[in-house]
Amino acid sequence: MSQVIFSALREDYPDIEIDVLAPGATLSLVSRMPEIHRGILIDQSHGQIGLGYRFRLGAQLAKNNYDWVIVTPNSLKSALAPFVAGIPLRTGFLGEYRYFLLNDIKLLDKSRLPLMTDRFLALVGKTSAEMIPPRLGVDVQNQAAFLARHELATDKPVIGFCPGAEFGDAKKWPEEHYGALAKRLIDEGYRVWIFGSPADQATGDTIASIAGQDCINLAGRTSILEAIDLLALCHTVVSNDSGLMHVAAAVGSRVIAIYGSTSAAFTPPITEQAEIVSLALDCSPCFKRTCPLGHKDCLNKLMPDQVLKQMQESLTEQL
Repeated sequence: MSQVIFSALREDYPDIEIDVLAPGATLSLVSRMPEIHRGILIDQSHGQIGLGYRFRLGAQLAKNNYDWVIVTPNSLKSALAPFVAGIPLRTGFLGEYRYFLLNDIKLLDKSRLPLMTDRFLALVGKTSAEMIPPRLGVDVQNQAAFLARHELATDKPVIGFCPGAEFGDAKKWPEEHYGALAKRLIDEGYRVWIFGSPADQATGDTIASIAGQDCINLAGRTSILEAIDLLALCHTVVSNDSGLMHVAAAVGSRVIAIYGSTSAAFTPPITEQAEIVSLALDCSPCFKRTCPLGHKDCLNKLMPDQVLKQMQESLTEQL
């Protein structure tokens, strides 16, 4: 979603050179963003402060003589390295006691800026009306090489599943529901590819075991770049609210986005080819990692038939 910042900057300043500081899990994404000059690794795990590391990182960044830094996270630690680097203009929302680390402070009005992309654009003085939707490049040669190496057939239309969610279980539609949906789709003449991280392999195996033949579990078997290239081959992608959901939207696939504990009013797939599926219960969105009521009805009671119904129009177009 932060790509909306990069495209906005590139539009205003065509000759600008943009570097992106990112963790290892997402760093490779910048190679598919045409706006980016290079990515720089921040080698710290989520939640780790690492003061010594951040001071060393700041010293490294100082050598690049940056004019401007835009700090998208609201944490104190994220503003440390740019401050140490002495970057003249340091933009970010006030957040977490970092008043003295930033010198171009924006105040976050959540009611005026409900979407994450609205907030990112506000950091560079833009509005949602000026947003350029994120688009990730696809490497056709890499795509073909993966298909050949893993003997993946594309003689039938492919539906992608993204059943994982790093945030927590409260975002995950049950694997039994995914399995039942996959079986229905396969019976109707589709192939199903399951995407995810190594942590999603067991979930993918369960879905594939329910669905049977023509359901291929690729979770843990692809890099993020390979996942980008393969998701681009999917006519439709069914996904929890996750990073891969946004990747699918950015490569032009139709997205069926399933929401439980979170809300499409905050982080929707940024594409006109998306359908949102949610029961919209009184207890959701709660934005919790696990269901505070212990039943996860917002997702458990969302049946495969309801999701399939949302897909019917796009599937008919494909056939």
